[in-house]
Amino acid sequence: MSTGRLESFSDGVIAVAITLLVLDLVVPPLRHGHTLAGDLGHEWPDFVAYGVSFVTVGIIWMNHHVMISRLRVADHFVHFVNLLLLMSIVLLPFTTALMARYLQARHGESLAAGVYGGSLLLMGTLFSLLHHHILARRPELMSVEMTPAQRRRILVRSASGVTPYLLATALAPVSPYLTLAITGAVAAFYALPAATAGS
Repeated sequence: MSTGRLESFSDGVIAVAITLLVLDLVVPPLRHGHTLAGDLGHEWPDFVAYGVSFVTVGIIWMNHHVMISRLRVADHFVHFVNLLLLMSIVLLPFTTALMARYLQARHGESLAAGVYGGSLLLMGTLFSLLHHHILARRPELMSVEMTPAQRRRILVRSASGVTPYLLATALAPVSPYLTLAITGAVAAFYALPAATAGS
C-alpha cells in the first residue's frame, strides 16, 4: 500500500488533536474586584501545559513526515502501529487538561502528572517502535538508501527521547512540577533545529 493515504490521514488526525488543545483555554469571566491580569495569571498551568503539548505534537508531526517520506511502501505493521501512535496523540488534549487542572490541587495532582507523563511516554515509545521497524527490521520498505550507521544514529536519537518521558512519569509522585518541567525541557530541546535534523 502506498504511503500517501497514510500520511494524509495522519496529518488530519494530528491537526485535529493539536487544535483540540486550545479548547481548554477559557476566557476568564468578568468579576467585580478581579483584574484580568490576575485572573489570567491564576490560569498559568493551563497556558504552560498547552504550550508544552502544542510544541510536542508539532515536533511529532514534523518528525512523522520525515519518517513516512522515507518509505516506498507501508506494510501492515506500519499501518497498525501508526494508528496506535495517532491514538496516543489524540489522547493528549485530555491528559494536558488533566495535568493543568490538578497541578495546583491538594489531591490527585501526582496521578494527573503521572497520566500526563505516561501519555507522552506512550507516544514516544510508539514513535520509536515505528522507527525501529522501518530502519532495523524492514529497511527494504524504504525509498532511500541509508547506511547501517545512518540508520543506527536515527534509532539512537529516537530512542533517547523516550528516557526523559520515563523519568517525568516516574517522578510524578515526587512532584507534578518536575513532570511538567521535564516534559517542557524535552519540547524545548526538540524544537531546536539541530535536534530534529535528520530525524
